Amino acid sequence: MTQTFLRITTDIEAEHDAPPAEKVISGTPEFTTWNVEDRDGLYCGTWRATPGKWQVSYDEWEYCRILDGHSILTEDGGDSFEVRAGDSFILRPGFRGTWEVVETTTKEYVIRL
Repeated sequence: MTQTFLRITTDIEAEHDAPPAEKVISGTPEFTTWNVEDRDGLYCGTWRATPGKWQVSYDEWEYCRILDGHSILTEDGGDSFEVRAGDSFILRPGFRGTWEVVETTTKEYVIRL
């Protein structure tokens, strides 16, 4: 039977990761991801990161909703965007810059490759 309703939850097995060492600018950020959807180039779930700053480069499209915490995204040669609980935003392919987690940040996401 195919599931046609999926609840975004953290009651599933988490994946643990970190940005590659060569991309870390400060701190020792660690990621926890609860991915509930992974098919046909579509990913959806919850992601949490601990404080730190690292370089990012987006080749995918991503919708994010911040559940808690405080982060600052800075585009190379451009603006900085502070995000906190309740903020929603889209990162389009081509976004290059840094992601800085000031306070441990949790987001729900939908990624399309």
